[in-house]
Amino acid sequence: MRWRRVAIALVALAATGSAVAWVLTKPRPAFDATRAAALEHGGDAARGKLIFDAGDCASCHASPGQPDRRRLGGGLALGSPFGTFFPPNISPDPRDGIGRWRTIDLANALMSGVSPRGQHYYPALPYTSYAHMRVQDVQDLMAYLRTLPPVQGRSPQHDLPFPFSNRRLIGFWKLLYFDRLPVGSDPARDQAWNRGRYLVEAVAHCAECHSARNLVNAIVESSRFAGGYDQEGAGYVPNITPAGIGHWSRTDMVRVLTDGHTPESRQIGSSMADVVTNTADLPLVDREAIATYILALPARRSPNAVKER
Repeated sequence: MRWRRVAIALVALAATGSAVAWVLTKPRPAFDATRAAALEHGGDAARGKLIFDAGDCASCHASPGQPDRRRLGGGLALGSPFGTFFPPNISPDPRDGIGRWRTIDLANALMSGVSPRGQHYYPALPYTSYAHMRVQDVQDLMAYLRTLPPVQGRSPQHDLPFPFSNRRLIGFWKLLYFDRLPVGSDPARDQAWNRGRYLVEAVAHCAECHSARNLVNAIVESSRFAGGYDQEGAGYVPNITPAGIGHWSRTDMVRVLTDGHTPESRQIGSSMADVVTNTADLPLVDREAIATYILALPARRSPNAVKER
């Protein structure tokens, strides 16, 4: 009888634990259905193009094997330590893309990592940075995406082994590492620094690549912007704090963001070349703002496992 009571208690404990875990890992969209109608109004496609370029959307979502960055059919294979991700079709195609999405669907995807079907997105979509965006910018982005050509065809499913194929587990990851606080303005700083901070920390999501990550792929805050292993296994991403580029001037940084040429007469390559293709289309004032903020970052040495460059 004693063992029977112990067994019943263990089963009850396991059931309770499972129920608690299910509740804790529930996808929580940033906006509920009551906001849907309001979010449909006020988007500006011209401003949305700026967000599209700053957010580097085309680098992942443009259909591979063709030159038009506006054809967002997805399908590019992105390697990672957890498997291969395939960014989806985000063109306005109503069947294969996001043509039936409402603005609230895009807002919840970018600002909470939750799909229209109520599932977690993997943080391969850098919503950990996009979550800090302003709602108006998401509205503008949706207005711009709706002007682009529809592209037929869906991306392959992500190729992830178990347990990474279980999206519900992302809920635990979000509990530990997902921060939705907005990027506020610092009244002690000038307009250029504040604009640069917003672009770098939220829209352009620079830290997502230029930081080291821990075993569960979350950014190690002490290495933020100090470089790290390339997530696709293609070497190292450089340190962009003053410990790595402290000798660069703002003019140098603006040129890198414009044509990819560094002060050392090197040409930016790899995935950063795609980023430069996008930043080159930004207004000069925004490239200057990005440079102002990055060059004011606190100096951090690269992680021990990462070569200084």
